[in-house]
Amino acid sequence: MQRRSFTKLLALGASGQLISETKAQAEAANEAANEAANEAANEDGNEDGNEAANEDGKPVPAKKSTGWTASDRPDAVVVEDFIELSKRKLPGATWEYITTGSEDQVTLAENVNAFRRIGLLPPVLHGVGSTKLATTVLGQKIDMPVMLAPVAGLRMFHPDGAPGSARAAHKAGTICAVSSSCHNSAEEVAEASPGPKWFQIYMPRDKGVARSLVRRVEAAGYKALVITVDLGERKDADRRNVFSVPRKILLKHLRDIGHTLPDSISTDDLEAFNLGAWRLSMSWDILDWLRGITKLPLVVKGVLTASDAQRAVVEGADAIVVSNHGGRRLDGMPATIDRMQRVAEVVDGNAELLLDSGVRRGTDVLKALALGARAVLVGRPQAWSLAASGEAGVSQMLRFFKEELENAMISCGCRDVGDITSELLANAPLADRPDE
Repeated sequence: MQRRSFTKLLALGASGQLISETKAQAEAANEAANEAANEAANEDGNEDGNEAANEDGKPVPAKKSTGWTASDRPDAVVVEDFIELSKRKLPGATWEYITTGSEDQVTLAENVNAFRRIGLLPPVLHGVGSTKLATTVLGQKIDMPVMLAPVAGLRMFHPDGAPGSARAAHKAGTICAVSSSCHNSAEEVAEASPGPKWFQIYMPRDKGVARSLVRRVEAAGYKALVITVDLGERKDADRRNVFSVPRKILLKHLRDIGHTLPDSISTDDLEAFNLGAWRLSMSWDILDWLRGITKLPLVVKGVLTASDAQRAVVEGADAIVVSNHGGRRLDGMPATIDRMQRVAEVVDGNAELLLDSGVRRGTDVLKALALGARAVLVGRPQAWSLAASGEAGVSQMLRFFKEELENAMISCGCRDVGDITSELLANAPLADRPDE
């Protein structure tokens, strides 16, 4: 086969229209492939793809291809591509703050590997050629069961920060859960887009500040409060790097929460104030206290055991996030997907269930839903994609999840998310395994 013909076949194969790919996207891909083929032909000789000749008419051997390198790759094509792309953009300590886990990082790795141990058993001849990803979470309709998790420090990763994430979530038709430590105020993020948002609160030690913050969140139009119960982080990389929040950002953050601090405060005093500003040790009575000051739904984030899930229901939690804080808090905790079905069994529909930690693929979303989750939240993928390309990167990341989930659902014969059941899974963790 002539080289030119072979190149055209490669271009055709690379630009074939995929499930959920629009005609415009396919045409753009074809055009890009043709341009790439022409450029390759020109580099090696002439536009016909023949060997070049020198001035004496003697053929010049074609240049040996060195293949693609990471720096050549123009953009991400899967979520995990954002890991390398973000690494190129961020200071090493900041990138390690996002990417690493607690101590030996066993839980960090298990969160991802546990999804990979679960296989899929799709039925054949199911006649499904399209699917609907829409669902509801706490009464809010969203276009797909993938939400943005609350992530601290977003403003350090890209100038777009949490407002950029909120805009991307709105464009994707999903919920943005905003961290109280994102380094933008609740109002700044609320004003960034009209899309639905939840506010994740780290409880200030000062109850007056906490009460005022909750009322501000309610007034700003947030739809739920997320209470993270597995507080704190212990990560070797951060200790080695002596990682800290820049003074200017930390001062703004504390003021955004509601503290009054002078510009003249020293860095040492500012850091000391920050260490003492938060209620790190909480008990179940925090839910009762919050119920007394807000009508917003309460979401308890950080549950892994059946007994804690049952207690959350008793205490009136509207939703529970099965989470181990992304393996950032305590190493040795089980993967969240391994706990999902057990928690779903004991909750028995009395609270809505969500999952975070380790979600990297659309098939991971399908597996979580099959084991009882209503939706998943993504944290590190949000941070990596924001760092790589700002708001546009977060939009791209959410699109990857949507396209991959759509492909998985069609392959498994699911017309909508209600058709996703555990019967589609192989090697799923047992729900009736005693844990307490």
